[in-house]
Amino acid sequence: MAQTDNAERRYQYAVRFFQQKDYVKAKAELKPLTEIRTSGIAPYAHYYHALADFNLKRFSESRLMLKQLIDRFPDWKKMDDAYYLLGAAFFENGQYEEGIENLGRIGDPALKPDVSKLQTYYFSQINDLNRLKLMQKEFPNNRELALALIDQIQRTSTAPADLELSDRLTNRFGVPGIARPVMTEASSNTATVARPEKNRNKGYYNVAVLFPFRLNDINPDDRARSNQYALDLYNGMRLAKTKLQSEGITVNLFAYDVDNDGTKMTTLVNNPGFIQNDLLIGPLYAEPNRIATEFANQNNVLLVNPISTSSELVVNQPLAFLATPSLNQQAVKTVAFARTLSMVKKAAIYYGNTRKDSTLATLYQNELKRIGYAVQDFRKVSSSDLEAIRLSETNKPGHIFLVSSDENTGAKLLRLLAQRQVEVPVIATSSAFNFDKDPLSIFSKNDLYLVYPEFVDPERPGSDEFEELYLDQRNLIPSTYAYQGYDMLLFFGRMLARTRGQITNRSQLKAAPEEGYLLSGYDYTASNDNQVVPIVKYDGTRFTLIK
Repeated sequence: MAQTDNAERRYQYAVRFFQQKDYVKAKAELKPLTEIRTSGIAPYAHYYHALADFNLKRFSESRLMLKQLIDRFPDWKKMDDAYYLLGAAFFENGQYEEGIENLGRIGDPALKPDVSKLQTYYFSQINDLNRLKLMQKEFPNNRELALALIDQIQRTSTAPADLELSDRLTNRFGVPGIARPVMTEASSNTATVARPEKNRNKGYYNVAVLFPFRLNDINPDDRARSNQYALDLYNGMRLAKTKLQSEGITVNLFAYDVDNDGTKMTTLVNNPGFIQNDLLIGPLYAEPNRIATEFANQNNVLLVNPISTSSELVVNQPLAFLATPSLNQQAVKTVAFARTLSMVKKAAIYYGNTRKDSTLATLYQNELKRIGYAVQDFRKVSSSDLEAIRLSETNKPGHIFLVSSDENTGAKLLRLLAQRQVEVPVIATSSAFNFDKDPLSIFSKNDLYLVYPEFVDPERPGSDEFEELYLDQRNLIPSTYAYQGYDMLLFFGRMLARTRGQITNRSQLKAAPEEGYLLSGYDYTASNDNQVVPIVKYDGTRFTLIK
């Protein structure tokens, strides 16, 4: 009886020392109790002794005491708590496989959420991609391990095989969110392990990138891959993610291989984990985009199309945005600019063979007529039949608008106009010129202006740094798509941080190049269609933004 009273007194002292976080003294009181195998207090003494060692960061000693507890008291009613602590101790020593095995022995459903958070935290500390792959192969049904591998791939790898693995795991397990567990002492009358803290304020933003990566078709030796633009956009976003992190904005990128396949998109949006996304970038094709837009509206998730110029995608869609100005916006803004060039309210419009060319030309014509201009000539042309143009020195408009996807058309039209002495302002889409082959003298015409949505000014602060970083990481000179991907995520990542995804004040939805953007900025103050339409001019040494 006296021995029992003494044991209980020691146990109460130990509990008091635990409450004071004096774990060394707590262990001193508990150590003798671990030798009394017949006492009901003994398994609790083992457990608290191990927990004290854990809090003192003596993880090996903690594991030894827990193994002793398991061997001596296999029927202890709180054994699941011992397995939980043992798993954490293995994790602390980097013995992740042993930790997973012990956590797998827990049978109490009430502990499962805490096991999930514990694994999520420790797996997020693993920076070795190959080790994560091997572990995931050994434990293929472990969701937290799969999510950690997805996150590591998205942060560190663009290898096609890795992105394919990430895509496959994401389809099965969803996307990750990280909560940090905290190990503390249990209350005086229970022997449970403290639960990980709940992360109420997420503090990060999940971005789903829904592009046609076409991973199965990638040939590393092919420099003209059909999916290169998607890879370039994504790689630009990766650099923006790093920039945002330096500003205190944490963005998690999750790449999904979504081609022109509505079934694949439906599978994604039906995955419960997909709702954790705060922003969708893409898809690029009509049917997947329709499904994604419907999902975004239902779940209050922002959606951005990075390259489309169709304003129909954002009509009556309050959460959908176009990163590139629509053709309609380009027509309206360009006409407004043209009005400043000449007092003559008469124009000639020439367009190329593509649907995009004819659509923009028609929109431009409609806008001119709306404000009372006459259209002297509206003609489809190609670089081989420009002679059909009827303009002359005595029969000329106030300005000419050329929209063509044929890069040979622009220079030939300017030469023709010079021969006929037609000296009027010419506004042309940048796609009508070959900037690598056309001589700079072509662009020196006093009244030549280019509508250039993807214009990159190499003199802009940050441009050189971006190119150097991209070249260093990708061993490639960044394409226009890389710049677009960078600016797009930078803008919308900042917007998410400012608004937390709740658009209540449109005055915030605007950014200028001087805010660190490499292209010409964004403006959604009036609509979800980017209203920034860059118009540039060659000043004799370089192209500069004039509007």
